Amino acid sequence: MTRTIMHIDVNSAFLSWTAVHMLQHGSSIDLRNIPSIIGGNQATRHGIVLAKSIPAKGFKIQTGEPVFQAKQKCPNLVVMPPDYFLYMQCSSALSEILQNYSDKIQLFSIDECFLDYTGIEKILGEPIKVANQIREQIRKELGFTVNIGISTNKLLAKMAGDLKKPDMTHTIYPEEISAKMWPLPVEDLYMVGRATAPKLKGMGIHTIGDLANTDIELLKYKFKSWGLMLHAYANGIDESPVHPGSGHTVIKGIGNSTTVYFDVIDKQTAYKVLLSLVETVSMRLRFSGFCCSVVAVSLKTDELISSSHQKKLMTPIDCTNAVFKEVKSLFDEMWRGQPIRQMGIRVSDLYTKDYIQLSFFEENWDKQRRLDKTIDEIRIKYGSNAVIRSSFLWSGLSPLEGGVVDEFPVMSSIL
Repeated sequence: MTRTIMHIDVNSAFLSWTAVHMLQHGSSIDLRNIPSIIGGNQATRHGIVLAKSIPAKGFKIQTGEPVFQAKQKCPNLVVMPPDYFLYMQCSSALSEILQNYSDKIQLFSIDECFLDYTGIEKILGEPIKVANQIREQIRKELGFTVNIGISTNKLLAKMAGDLKKPDMTHTIYPEEISAKMWPLPVEDLYMVGRATAPKLKGMGIHTIGDLANTDIELLKYKFKSWGLMLHAYANGIDESPVHPGSGHTVIKGIGNSTTVYFDVIDKQTAYKVLLSLVETVSMRLRFSGFCCSVVAVSLKTDELISSSHQKKLMTPIDCTNAVFKEVKSLFDEMWRGQPIRQMGIRVSDLYTKDYIQLSFFEENWDKQRRLDKTIDEIRIKYGSNAVIRSSFLWSGLSPLEGGVVDEFPVMSSIL
């Protein structure tokens, strides 16, 4: 059976979600209509642009550039901090709507997913008609817009959704590849990154069509198996299924840090700050569908001296208390009593939960993981402060510190 796959991508997700949240809470300004960005650490004034409004594009502000550089381009630029808990809430609300259209939905990232519509045409109607219906429902009920790409596989659906934004539906069926996809610049092809594009252009390959019609043996010679994959993608070939659930996008790591407004000089206070970071990172880890096998802690003293330690675990974990146990151990190893101004944690070497094998020699965290799952659901539904640990009461510290997204997708196939 010929498949029908949809790719749903939120337009300027972080900025749109923040804008809608502000409007719902009484703001008279829509961030989407003024030069604005999401990004940066408000305490340190560092960070990068994570999302930008359409008016901000007029100042040639680019996603990924330093915030201070963006401010130089547009002095009146409105900068809003990222809020990962809000993003998880919006992502979950989006998933609830999509579940009315298919039971096969793969969360590809927090703001995009694939939906397998194969065979459902006979029940709900033609794909383009239903895609427009989905867009309208999301706009009316959630307040933000999405692009939807439709095709016979995930690759072409994703490429279709990127053709023109915002709030549009596009198709790239196999018979449309030569007209719609091949004229695009080669760097627009999924998996052609900043390092690969110049190499291809150096070979005279400037468009996706050029790549599709390049001798496959030459690509294999230049790029090994990567060249074979690029050639297949340029020709619209992708047989990967839609994996229900999440965790199938390869992520290098998830981390967060915070600059404390006072010098931390005792271990118990340091533990609380680290716990507040662990709470947010562990929740994001679980939301993405991963367990980690490396935990790292970083410190910066009042004299701006940085240090870090990390540990490789025998069994991957995603439990808050399990991560915090390792974080405390690493902190104890490295701290020598100096006043601390900044702390951070990071988890990496991530594995999907489907491939985790429990060990008889490690502590069993099953009961705690069930509790974590319940707490996550409450926080996503009712807000990040709906459940907090009593140790933070009257402490003057945030129980869940940090909202900066620090996730780095690795170039990998859609498989």
